Amino acid sequence: MTQTAPNYYLPEPTRWPILGSLSLFLMAAGAVMWMNGAALGPWTVLLGMVALVYMMFRWFGQVIAESEKGLYSEQVDRSFRWAMSWFIFSEVMFFAAFFGALFYARVLSVPDLGSIESKLLWPDFNSAWPSAGPSFAGRFTPMAAWGIPAVNTLLLLSSGATLTVAHWRLKENKRSELALWLFLTVVLGFTFLGLQAWEYGHAYSELNLKLTTGVYGTTFFMLTGFHGFHVTLGAIMLTVILFRCMAGHFSPDRHFAFEAVSWYWHFVDVVWLALFIFVYWI
Repeated sequence: MTQTAPNYYLPEPTRWPILGSLSLFLMAAGAVMWMNGAALGPWTVLLGMVALVYMMFRWFGQVIAESEKGLYSEQVDRSFRWAMSWFIFSEVMFFAAFFGALFYARVLSVPDLGSIESKLLWPDFNSAWPSAGPSFAGRFTPMAAWGIPAVNTLLLLSSGATLTVAHWRLKENKRSELALWLFLTVVLGFTFLGLQAWEYGHAYSELNLKLTTGVYGTTFFMLTGFHGFHVTLGAIMLTVILFRCMAGHFSPDRHFAFEAVSWYWHFVDVVWLALFIFVYWI
């Protein structure tokens, strides 16, 4: 007795992952050149960002077109879910490395620099966090938690709630309410980015808190900067999902793209909570 093979759509080989990897390499290399004063640094970062946006636009557009043609079976849907799960796991490891560097500096390096032996080299060094290290001669003011960071925490947590409500409305097939709650999520996300940009300007101009401000400045801007980059990508993806919802895409039982972006956004929320506690508050 023969069995019919399950319907499984196998995409053709694509060049988009190669372009995505190249764009990330350009952004990383450009950032290194920029921090070391090379004139090509900012332009290389910009080129990498343009290439990344182009890659996302074309690749996501291809996947959307294939999805709307009904080419994806349940087996393909499961493969997408596994792929997104592993992607978020890789992002967890990415941020774990930077949090590890923060904890190493706070728990091991800074106290060790205050030991008796180190006092012979840096007698005026205060081994308390926040610290820019014994070699940083200038003065700086740490970023306070109960200002813009607290407001941004409220905004990001609220965006997670509005996104969850939007998901419920999608499952209930209430399209107008879905669009409203998703629009509120996008507004909250971009408002967060605007306030973070203002915070960075305040840190540079008034607090003397920069990427070059010793270990505190480095860990602060690397953690919050990479998180802001992820929020930017998430807000863009949410905007795309909003337009797709307004175009009538997705059904109450078939909407993995919406779920994937929701997973990503909730992951961004959790990372920010850890940032607020360990970078701003404690």
